[in-house]
Amino acid sequence: MPRAPIRYASMIAYEAEHPAADTSSRLPALRARLAPPIPGSELWGWLGPLLVTAFGAFLRFNRLSIPRTIIFDETYYVPDAYGILRHGVEQNYVSDRNSLITHGHTNIFSSGGEFVVHPPLGKLFIAAGEWMFGLTPFGWRFSVALIGSLAILVLARIARRMTRSTLLGCVAGLLLALDGLEFVMSRTALLDIFLMFWVLAAFGCLVVDRDVSRARLAEAAATRKSGGERGPRLGFRWWRLGAGICLGLACASKWDAIWSVFAFAALTIAWDIGARRAAGFRGYWRGALADDGRWLPVSLVLAPAAVYLASWSGWFASSDGWDRNWAAQNGIHTPVISTLASWLEYQKQMLSFHLGLSTHHPYQSQPWDWLVLSRPVAFSWVCPAGFVEGSHPTVACAASNSQEVLAIGTPMIWWGSIVTLLVCLFWWLTRRDWRAGAVLLAVAASWLPWFWFAAHDHRTEFYFYAVAFDPFLVLSITLCLGLIIGSARASAARRAIGASVAGAYVLGVLLNFVYLYPVLAGKVIPYTSWLSRMWYHGWI
Repeated sequence: MPRAPIRYASMIAYEAEHPAADTSSRLPALRARLAPPIPGSELWGWLGPLLVTAFGAFLRFNRLSIPRTIIFDETYYVPDAYGILRHGVEQNYVSDRNSLITHGHTNIFSSGGEFVVHPPLGKLFIAAGEWMFGLTPFGWRFSVALIGSLAILVLARIARRMTRSTLLGCVAGLLLALDGLEFVMSRTALLDIFLMFWVLAAFGCLVVDRDVSRARLAEAAATRKSGGERGPRLGFRWWRLGAGICLGLACASKWDAIWSVFAFAALTIAWDIGARRAAGFRGYWRGALADDGRWLPVSLVLAPAAVYLASWSGWFASSDGWDRNWAAQNGIHTPVISTLASWLEYQKQMLSFHLGLSTHHPYQSQPWDWLVLSRPVAFSWVCPAGFVEGSHPTVACAASNSQEVLAIGTPMIWWGSIVTLLVCLFWWLTRRDWRAGAVLLAVAASWLPWFWFAAHDHRTEFYFYAVAFDPFLVLSITLCLGLIIGSARASAARRAIGASVAGAYVLGVLLNFVYLYPVLAGKVIPYTSWLSRMWYHGWI
């Protein structure tokens, strides 16, 4: 493996001295190394992931209106979205808004713009559902269910491209469809599912860009249109711009995506260096940084910034958004400049809030606990019958039924990911497999910053934040299932045993999800059945 770039460099040098060499014989070898084709039917490459997505969408849209009340942080985002829908910007609302909305009333606003601590895009999506289906549970949860379902399709296609296997792509999609946390977040009107989706979509754009750019390098190297020892200039790369737009949409949903911007920029630079080195260009560092990196600030800096700024259009167009007139009140009256100054002051206030958020919450947890599922979040817990006001829930429901929406991942996925992440780390350290490294970096970008905030700022944090890197945990599992199944060159017996082990794992995930489904989907079940699903006291 490490000697391959030298081999190709020697081949290029030889053929430069022997023009009669057949260039057509080099191209297949270079393509096979740099951008191998995806075997199998292109039809099934789409049909398989779409079928898995349809299954996941059915799970998410079925009984989407249950519970028929506002749960957990829907108390903020449902009226925020409705304020955007009615007034173009978030509005202050009355204290008993939840009760009013539950009973079908829409007159929930008081005067003035509301101070909100997250950008508007996720709330715009929620507002779209409210516009189509009204201020109802189905309406405010429609967009999250749609985006959560589309994430299954995107992940399946990404996994298919990374593994060159339609089967493994479908497995990845199925595992995400059966993950409890992604399922619950796809049925609750919070912002994190939008953050997760756009980060995943950005990653997918970069994976496609990697294949496209490597195929062009292979062709340039094979036909000697290389542009010197640095290789050819690939020019503006549209898939990379697509990644930048997706990252901007992620940041416009929640600020947490900023870490993925830095991580993915580093990732694509590393891929460019590796591609030019593998193609045999001696000046691969200069080629990657000077030529491929020429447009990188546009794609992964300016594009995300422009998208983020555009997401605030409602606030810019309003006259009563929070602090809309801050600049004028502080002596800044220059057109455009005063508006931007007010907006920047608003961003500073949002940042101050996030850095100072340390209020204790009974369901808060530390990021190092997330993979072991020690403290999931109860979004809703009620006793449909027999509840006595003021009594402890476990006492009140002991002889009755219970109904819960518990934001928890499927244990066989999350506990399994602890092993597969370690395997990917070893795999990358020993073999430098780009897939393992990319998955690890994507997980780190969405997870590790929370360690710093927990250790230094004692910030209030919740397990459901981990949905941002949930698809990449599934990708790590899928890559390891591919190792278990074995390569196409392995013996039939070896692959049969591997496929049996992988199939047994997927079946176990399915059964695990089915068992937890009642407490994920808010089904009314006997208290004893609910208690039997609480495997650990931290789940209560």
